[in-house]
Amino acid sequence: MNLVIVESPTKARTIKRFLPDGFDVATSKGHLRDLPESASAVPKQYKSLPWASLGVDVEHDFTPLYVVPRGKAKVVKELKEKLKKAETLYLATDEDREGESISWHIIELLKPTIPVKRMVFHEITKHAIQEALTNTRSLNMQLVKAQEARRILDRLFGYTLSPLLWKKIKYGLSAGRVQSAGLRMIIEREQERIRFVPASYGSITASLSPASGATDAFSATLAEVDGKKIATGKDFNPETGKLKKEELSIITPEKAKSLIAELRGVPFSVSACEEKESFSSPPIPFITSTLQQEANKKLNLSAKETMRIAQTLYEEGFITYMRTDSPALSSEAITAARNAVVNSFGDEYLSPTPRQFAASSKTAQEAHEAIRPAGTAFRSPEETGLAGRERELYELIWKRTLASQMKKAHKITMHVTIAAGAHTFKANGTRIAFAGFLKLWNESEQAASPLPPLSPGDSLTLQDLNADTHTTKPPARYTEASLIKRLEQEGIGRPSTYATIISIILDRGYAYKSGNALVPTLVGWAVAQLLEKNFPQLVDYGFTSQMEETLDDIARGEQDSLKYLQTFYAGKSGLKETIEKKEEEISPEDSKTIAFPHLPKTWKIKIGKFGPYLSFVAPNGEKKTLSLPDSVPPADLTEEKIKELIAIQKNESQPIGSDPETGEPIFVLSGRFGAYVQLGKNENEQGNKPKRVSIPRGTNPQSITLSQALFLLSLPKTLGNHPETKQPITLHIGRYGPYVACDNEFRSLKANDNIFTITLERACELLSEEKKTRRGSTEIKKIGTHPKTGKPIMLYEGKYGLYLKHGTVNVALPANLKKDAKKASSLSVADAAAIIQEAKNSKKKKRA
Repeated sequence: MNLVIVESPTKARTIKRFLPDGFDVATSKGHLRDLPESASAVPKQYKSLPWASLGVDVEHDFTPLYVVPRGKAKVVKELKEKLKKAETLYLATDEDREGESISWHIIELLKPTIPVKRMVFHEITKHAIQEALTNTRSLNMQLVKAQEARRILDRLFGYTLSPLLWKKIKYGLSAGRVQSAGLRMIIEREQERIRFVPASYGSITASLSPASGATDAFSATLAEVDGKKIATGKDFNPETGKLKKEELSIITPEKAKSLIAELRGVPFSVSACEEKESFSSPPIPFITSTLQQEANKKLNLSAKETMRIAQTLYEEGFITYMRTDSPALSSEAITAARNAVVNSFGDEYLSPTPRQFAASSKTAQEAHEAIRPAGTAFRSPEETGLAGRERELYELIWKRTLASQMKKAHKITMHVTIAAGAHTFKANGTRIAFAGFLKLWNESEQAASPLPPLSPGDSLTLQDLNADTHTTKPPARYTEASLIKRLEQEGIGRPSTYATIISIILDRGYAYKSGNALVPTLVGWAVAQLLEKNFPQLVDYGFTSQMEETLDDIARGEQDSLKYLQTFYAGKSGLKETIEKKEEEISPEDSKTIAFPHLPKTWKIKIGKFGPYLSFVAPNGEKKTLSLPDSVPPADLTEEKIKELIAIQKNESQPIGSDPETGEPIFVLSGRFGAYVQLGKNENEQGNKPKRVSIPRGTNPQSITLSQALFLLSLPKTLGNHPETKQPITLHIGRYGPYVACDNEFRSLKANDNIFTITLERACELLSEEKKTRRGSTEIKKIGTHPKTGKPIMLYEGKYGLYLKHGTVNVALPANLKKDAKKASSLSVADAAAIIQEAKNSKKKKRA
C-alpha cells in the first residue's frame, strides 16, 4: 500500500478519486509542528531558558523550538499507524513555501524508513495527478529554509516589539513585520483626510439635441467662460482648498444664475468634432492579488473570504492553485480557454492568435500559472453544479480566463466642442464598434454612452440648462482591494500573505470596516505612532520590501538564512539592541497620547485601560475626561464633534423628558459605543439595568426630541403585515444599526432610510432584496415550514458548506449534501425536519 498525505480533508477526498488502486490518502489537517503559541506550550525542560518565551534559541544559531500544537497529537498518532502499513510515502502538500514546510515537518515527526516521494501539482484533475505520480521529486530544502526564516523573522519581530507596546500603551497589543506597514498605510490615508480642506465649485450642464430634427438628446458641460477654463474638483489643492492655478474660473451660485440667463438667449452650434478610434485589450488572467481585488469590488468578499472559497474550489478540483503571482497560462489552458470562447460566443470573438502573459512585478516568483478553471476543458459555471459564493467566484475566474483569449474591444470616441455665444461647452461620447471581450467582461468605466451623429457647423437645440454645486471630497479610505494593490506596488508581503495582513489588522482592533472602507481606530493610531516615531526603519516600506526580497533570495539559495537572521536581530543596530536602547527613552505618557493638529492643544486624546478618551479642561478650570466612541473615525473627530460629545456629557444629569406611561426620566447619554437614549437612572431599586437604545448614526444626539427618544425606546415596533405572507413586519435597532424583520428574514436599513419615518412599503422593498449575511453566508432557498414548530426552514450556504436554519438554530447538512446544492435544494420539508431532529437528539446525547 502507498500512503499519500495532504493538508486538508477536502483535498484528500478529491485526490482519492484520481489515484489508482493501492493508494490510501491521509490528511495532516494543516501544520503538525509550529513554534509554541504561549508559555504553557513550551516544554518543561526549556521554560527556564532565557529564550523560551521567543520559542527561538537566539544564542545558538536561531534554532526554532518546534512543538506539536494542541489537538494535533491524535493526528500524528493516526498518521504513524497508517505509515506502518505503507511501502512508499507520497507527500502531496501544496507546492509553495508553506506546503514544502508542512511536508518537511511530516518527515521530521514521522521519521519514515520507507521511500519518500514529493508529488506536486497545480490543479486536482486526473491528468495532473497522474503526471505528479510519474514525475515526483525530492523535498526542496531551500523553500523549507525560506519558510522557516520567514516564521522565525515574524516571531522575533512580534515577540520582541509586542511586550514594549504592552508597557508603553496597553496590555494585549502586538506588532507584526508586514501588518505594521499595512497599518501605517491606513493611518497615512486618515491623516490625509484630516489635512483635507474642502472647496466648493459649480458646473452647468446643457441638454442638447441636433436642430436637424433628430430626437437623440445628449449632455454637454460648460468648459470655458469668455475663454477662461472652468475649475473642476481636480483643480483644487486638497490641503488648502484653493485653486492650483489662479487663472481658472470658479462658478459660484450667483455666477451660475446669471450665466444660465445669458445662455438661454444665445445659439448653440458644433464648432469642432473629432472622432478617435481605440482598441482595448482584455485584462490578464487572475493572480492572487487581482483575484482578491476583483472579488472585493464585484462580490463584496473580503480577502480572507476570497481565499477560503478559492481554497475550497481548488481542493474540489474546480480551479488551479490559488496562491500565485504569475498570470501565465499553460498551453493546455490557452487551448481550453479558446475552445470555450468559440463554444460560447463564436469564432468572431476569438483573438486571432493565442495570448500569453508575464508578470509585471520584478519580485514575482512565477512558480505556478494563473488562477483559472481546472482541466483541459473548462466547465461553464452552469456545468459545475456550484451554488452561492463558490459559484460566483468560479464564474469570475471563468470569465476572466476566457476574456484573456477574446478579441480586443473596438471603440470610437467622439470629442465635441460647442460654441454658445462667448462660452464653450464640451461633450464626449463612446460607441462600441465591436464588443470583443466586453461581451463577457465589462467594467463599469467601460460602459458606452454614444453621441448622436454630429458635424462642425451643426446647429443645436437647447432643451434645458442645469446648475449644480459640488464640494471636493477627501481622499477615499483604503478598501481591502485598494490596500492589497498598494501593498503589491510597494513589494510588501506576497500572494499568500495579503489576506492574513488585513485579517490581523482587523482582528487586533487596529482598524474596522465601515461599509467597504478600512477605518483606523485610535488604538491602531497609537501603535503606528509609537513604531513610526521610535522605530521608523521597521515600518519603512522600502525596508519591509527588502526583507521580502531577501526571503526570496533564501528560497533561491542566493542568501544564507542564518547570516541574515543574525544581522537583523543580533547585529549592531539590530532589532534586539535597538529595542533595548529605546525602551528607557520611550515615555508611556507620550505613547498613550495622540496629538491631532486640527484639535485645540489643551485637548489630549489618550488610550486608557478601557479604551480611548479625551482629557480636557472645562471652562471652570476643572480637569475632566470624556470616553470616546470606538465607532467615530479619527478624521471625523472634529472640534465640533467633540464639543457635541462634551455637551451630552454636561447634560447627562438632565433628562430630556419623562416616559408618559412609567414617569421614568429619559436621558441622552454617550459611551464607548456612541450616543444612546436611556429610560430611567442607572440606580434601580430592583437591581435591573435601565433600557438603553443606540441613537442611529447620522442623527445629532443633541437634537433628539422626546418623541424620537420614546420612539427608539418603543422598539421593536410593528409596521404592519406583509402583503403576501401576512406575517408582521417589525422595526428594530441593533449592534449594526436599524433593520426590519419578518418571518426570520432581516434586512438593514440603507443610508438614506430614516428610522423615524420608514413606511411599511419601504420595509417590504428591503425584505425583497437578496440577503447577504455579515459572516458571508448566503440564503439559497426556503425549504418550507416546520410541521411542529411552524417556523420556516431555510437553506443557507456558509463558510463550511450548506446548512439548514430553523429559527435561531443552524444545522449542518450530512456529508453527502453539504457540498451538493442541487440535492440539498430538493430536500422535502419532512427530510429537513428529520435532519434537524437528528441534530437535536445528538446534542442531547453529548450533554448526557
